[in-house]
Amino acid sequence: MQRNAFKHAIAAGKLQIGLWSSLCSNIAAEIISDSGFDWILLDTEHSPNEIPDLVGQLQAMQGSATTPIIRPAWNDAVLAKRALDIGAQSLLFPYVQNAEEARRAVASTRYPPQGIRGVSVAARASRYGRTPEYLTRANAEICVLVQVETRSALGEIEAIAEVEGIDGVFIGPSDLAASLGHLGNPQHPDVQKAIENAGKRLKAVGKPAGILTGNEEEARRYIGWGYLFVAVGADVGLLARNADALAKKFKS
Repeated sequence: MQRNAFKHAIAAGKLQIGLWSSLCSNIAAEIISDSGFDWILLDTEHSPNEIPDLVGQLQAMQGSATTPIIRPAWNDAVLAKRALDIGAQSLLFPYVQNAEEARRAVASTRYPPQGIRGVSVAARASRYGRTPEYLTRANAEICVLVQVETRSALGEIEAIAEVEGIDGVFIGPSDLAASLGHLGNPQHPDVQKAIENAGKRLKAVGKPAGILTGNEEEARRYIGWGYLFVAVGADVGLLARNADALAKKFKS
């Protein structure tokens, strides 16, 4: 049974630096997983990733020390079950609005009687049945992260964070900006103030806070505000910006 390094690191208060991945490529996943990041988010909410794609990406990352985290497209028990069965140990559930939705996310990752996860005795997660202790030990190694990304959810952030089984709360800056009336502008002072305040509130209840930004100055500011798992870029952005810069050197 594999130990979930990311889960235990954030529980111990250790800063975890990550990268967002939306390229849906096992080769890209293999390349970035050896870059030294603590975690890589494999996205299915805003990228065309499906289960067969994710299997290939998990296989590509298997030899690295980087923890893969899958973001299901929605807070849905079937989507969670499929991600867990292919071997994911950490999930980031989007658009969690209150404690009840947080409890539902946790339940979808736990075998009965603690939850409602369906049982497969021969899934990739248990090495196709070769890890018999998987069913009894899996619950303890699953990491559940939930996204708070609206004005309404911010009002419930302590109740969400205090749900048993929630390992961390991720602030979604783009959707939060939209909810606060600043679509496309997460740098707006009102949004930044809300992000800072959310970090303080999560720290007060002892729950690790996470966030994503492609801006180095912002990332360092968020870390200074106490954010513990921080994605400091995305594979799509790295490819696009560096390709643009290289072309410009020779075309300008």
